[in-house]
Formats: sequence, structure tokens, C-alpha cells
Amino acid sequence: MASIVTPKLLAHRAEFYQQLASLLSAGVGMLQALDLLHRSPPARSFREPIAQVRRCIQEGQTFAESLARQGHWLPPFDLALVQAGEQAGRLAECCRLLSGYYQERAQLIRQVLGNLAYPLVVLHFAIIIFPTSQLAGLLQNTSLIEFGLAKLTLLLPAYAAAFAFIYLSQAQRAEPLRSLLERACAWIPVVGTARRHLALARLSAALEALISAGVTMIEGWELAANASGSPALRRTVHRWRRGLESGQTPAELLAASPAFPELFSSLYATGELSGQLDETLRRLHRHYQEEASRKLQLLARWVPLLVYFAVMLVIAYQIVVFWMGYFRGIGEVLDF
Repeated sequence: MASIVTPKLLAHRAEFYQQLASLLSAGVGMLQALDLLHRSPPARSFREPIAQVRRCIQEGQTFAESLARQGHWLPPFDLALVQAGEQAGRLAECCRLLSGYYQERAQLIRQVLGNLAYPLVVLHFAIIIFPTSQLAGLLQNTSLIEFGLAKLTLLLPAYAAAFAFIYLSQAQRAEPLRSLLERACAWIPVVGTARRHLALARLSAALEALISAGVTMIEGWELAANASGSPALRRTVHRWRRGLESGQTPAELLAASPAFPELFSSLYATGELSGQLDETLRRLHRHYQEEASRKLQLLARWVPLLVYFAVMLVIAYQIVVFWMGYFRGIGEVLDF
């Protein structure tokens, strides 16, 4: 898996799963489907992993095992769903779910980046222009190199912070780092809630697929928690093993856990008692996926506006400082 996940890579994953689902639904065998995808992959970088997966299947491994052998090419969420879909005979359906998931993520990220383009251009222009004393010095006696270094001292830390945030939030880093990032994001309005809803949506989808595949409740919950991408949920669920082995139900443990919202706990308990847990988990997945998408759409609209507003404040401050200095200079001349 790439260190930085871009909208283009997400779109390629969506296309990969969509093509695979279409071929499998049409009755094409897995080896033949992979052979077709190898000839016309969504991206050139997919060609070698697909060839490796095909070789592993020819050696007698399952599709899920072959994907797991490719290191970090695919995230745990994908592997959990593929494994469950393969065991339950619903591989094409799981591939369609993954395709829709990645297509929506790519669209949201493109929207955010598109909305941020103009404010970022304005921000860079403001940094070059202000403070005007540096620009005036460039026109008089300051060298272009000194002027460029002065601007880079402002831009490079911002670039480094943005890159570090994206890298740590997307890549498979050590759990302490991801836990720290998760706790930090929890304090950010909208962002923390959106991340939590996405984790719950992933957990619900993976758990429904795993239970339908006949995986035991203990193993299913632990695999689904790993696939959620949330270190907090993973730690919480893995602490349940002793209770589950002693006869407690997941609904009882959910009710006593502050890591899960009350809605999730109550709906899960209802599904567990009614014997319709699979339908309940699908409903939870849809609910939290829609809530996360709604909040991410809100973020896509408001973040560019906030950046633009901050840039306007900086420009206004610089203009006020310039005119204050100008009138101060006039006053000093008159007093003299």
C-alpha cells in the first residue's frame, strides 16, 4: 500500500474491484478474471501485484491468502471483506461494496482539493507580497536568494506539517502514532466525528461479512476491529476476549463500553435478540457511512472558506500595518 493515498489511487482501487465484481458476476473464473485484469489493469502499478496473486492461486492458495501475501498492497479492511466474501460465496458483492467505498472517498478528496485550490493560491500570493518591506527590499538591494529563503522559512514548516498529517493518517504506522493522531483529531470539530463514523462503518461492514461467512463471533469481532482502522476500537474489542470466552455476549460488552455510541449498542442488541444481526449490521454500515459522508461533505465546503477567511485576515492585518507605518513616518517627518 502506498505511503500517501491519493484520489487517483483510490479511483484505481475502485475500478479494480468493480471490474473484478463484474467478471465474477458474469461467471468468469478467478484465474481468468485476474488474467484479464493483468492485461488491462486500472493502473500500471497494479500489474505486478495481480500477477503475483495469480501465481499464488495457481499454487493452491485462496484469493484472500494471495492478497495477504502482497504485503501492504491492500489495507486490512479490504483483506477482511475479501476473506469473508470468499468464505460466504459473496465475493462479487463484497468487491462491489469496496468499489463504491473507494469511489466515494476519491470523489470527496477531489472535492476538498478542488475547493482548496483557489484559497491556497491566494495564501501563497499573500506570503510573497507581505510583509511589503521584504518586497521593497527585493526591489532595492536584497538579493533574490535571500528573499526566497525568507519566504521558504514560512512555507516549509507548513508543508512539512501538512505532509506529516497526511502521511501518518493514511499509512500503516506504529499504533502509538496512530493512536496519538486519533486522539488529536477527536478534538477537531467535524473531523473527529467523521473519522469515528467511518471507523464504525468499516467495522459494521466487515463484521457483517465475516459473520455471514461463518467466522466465530470472537474472531469476527477482532478481525472487524482491526479492519476499522481505529486503534481505540481495536484495543477495546481485543479486551473483550476473556468476557466472550466466559459467556458474555457482544451486546452486553457493547453496552458497558464507552468506545461505542449508544445507537450502535442498542441496534446491535436488538439484532442479536431478534436473530437479524446481519441485517442490523448492514443498517449500521449504511447509517454511519452516510453520516460520515455528510460530515466530510460539510468539511469539503467549509475548510476552503476558513482558509480563504484566514488569508483575508492576514492580508488585512498587513495592509493596516503598512498604513500605520506610513502615517507614522509622515508624522515623524512633520515633527522634525
